[in-house]
Amino acid sequence: MAISGGDIQQAKALLTSGRLVAIPTETVYGLAGNAFNSEAVATIFEVKNRPSFNPLITHVDSLDKARGYVATVHPLAQRLADTFWPGPLTLLLPKTDAVPDIVTAGSERVAVRVPQHSLTLSLLEQLDFPLAAPSANPFGYISPTTAAHVAQQLGNKLEYILDGGICPVGIESTIVGIEEDVVRVYRWGGVSLEDLKSVVPNVQAPINPDEESPPAPGMLKSHYAPTKQVVVGNLPELIQQYQHADVGVVSFRDVFPQIPDKQHVILSESGNLNEAAQRLFSALRELDQLPIELILAEFVPNHGLGRAINDRLARASA
Repeated sequence: MAISGGDIQQAKALLTSGRLVAIPTETVYGLAGNAFNSEAVATIFEVKNRPSFNPLITHVDSLDKARGYVATVHPLAQRLADTFWPGPLTLLLPKTDAVPDIVTAGSERVAVRVPQHSLTLSLLEQLDFPLAAPSANPFGYISPTTAAHVAQQLGNKLEYILDGGICPVGIESTIVGIEEDVVRVYRWGGVSLEDLKSVVPNVQAPINPDEESPPAPGMLKSHYAPTKQVVVGNLPELIQQYQHADVGVVSFRDVFPQIPDKQHVILSESGNLNEAAQRLFSALRELDQLPIELILAEFVPNHGLGRAINDRLARASA
């Protein structure tokens, strides 16, 4: 069973020897291995039961470190990195041969991010290789936002969990690529459309990916899902429709007194989208562990981090 703690040197030793460690970031906990070690990366796919066609994000402590394995950095990518790193933004950049194809699922672009978490940044500064690190959960399930979540899901497959507390953002990073001087969003996450447009002039929304070869992580139609069925829509109507079923409810800010308190999670009573994002995965996980039949949820206002929340809800219910 995995040990949890804050020992960076123990994490470094394990990673350097080709083994895996769960690491905290501001978004979610990652299942990390040496991105230059094909065997370590293959173990990530094995532990998560993740399909090999789904690429991984690499993590470094600086853009300068990333230049060791990316071929070029477009001026727009440079501007985004200068603004949002460290932070919840991932850039798709042309890779060099230093990056094994298993990391990118054969793509010529590698996903790169500098996480905004002091413990993991300290670890990355001491490594001479980037860390490939998808979320530290079984593939397709709810992403972990605490060390305890990781232990519950993968604790018997890991030696060490670097415990950095609760992830303050709570949903994954936004992923973008640069295409003919246009910033293309591949996945909504912790950096909003409004944030991006404040820095770069031309931003285009996500495209529908090829399910058999997605160009970036987190783009599969069904993802981030609990074991219970999730139904998203108008909550008053859904509660009425399923009144004879034993349900859990995830609401944005409204209270539904007909639902027992332990089966009702409010993401933000004040209507704060940042708070709602931080609580989303924990809410789904909490309800998934109850003896209920299904989970009812509603979309939140579709601006700011609301786009990322709605993206995760849509994939959870797919």
